[in-house]
Amino acid sequence: MPADLIADLIAALDAADATPAATRLRARTYHLLRTAPGAFVADIGCGTGRAVAELTARGVRATGVDVDEEMIGAARTRHPDADLRVADARALPFRDAELTGYRADKVLHDLPVPARLLTEARRVLAPGGRIVLCGQDWDTLVVDSAFPDVTRTLVHARADQVPSPRAARQYRGLLLDAGFRDVAVEVHTAVFTDGAVLPLLARLAEPRLADDWLADQRERARTNRLFVAFPFFVASATNP
Repeated sequence: MPADLIADLIAALDAADATPAATRLRARTYHLLRTAPGAFVADIGCGTGRAVAELTARGVRATGVDVDEEMIGAARTRHPDADLRVADARALPFRDAELTGYRADKVLHDLPVPARLLTEARRVLAPGGRIVLCGQDWDTLVVDSAFPDVTRTLVHARADQVPSPRAARQYRGLLLDAGFRDVAVEVHTAVFTDGAVLPLLARLAEPRLADDWLADQRERARTNRLFVAFPFFVASATNP
């Protein structure tokens, strides 16, 4: 990916991850891992390493894994003492049953066959180890608009660009099919009502040249009538 696009992506991730809702959601995923101090946890799709740093601060031995070399490079710059590795989630650099915890945030939707990731997760997790998955369902972005038909078109067009846009709603079935037990699913909805979300809406509209739709969203932001919501699904389970 070009350097300018990487920089834009990192800036967008930083802004999203710094929100109170995102901070609470990450904390919830850490709680669901049920890790004790010294536990060995892998954060899959670690990006710039925020979760690795936060888990380490909790006394966890955390390793970050990401397929993108530029992301790992940025993570190493920010967290020079962290254990960060370039690897595919479907072929992890861990021994069988080496991990006590496995966390994947916004990862499964990027894979054409998400089940392959869970097969690998079963391999690297020790018996009794915990897995936590987190991500949004790309078909369920909620945007209040004067043009609901255009909203449906834009949301579905964006979802069609994702390899597995509905992976999050499939978490429970995927975990059960992979052989995990004690599977539980939660929904946490992030709500945005100010102009901070306008750049995302502009990217949503741009490919379709939905000028009137975007103008409506900007006016809603100006008059404090904007409403955008992202349901995030969190699934947790235990390796038998």
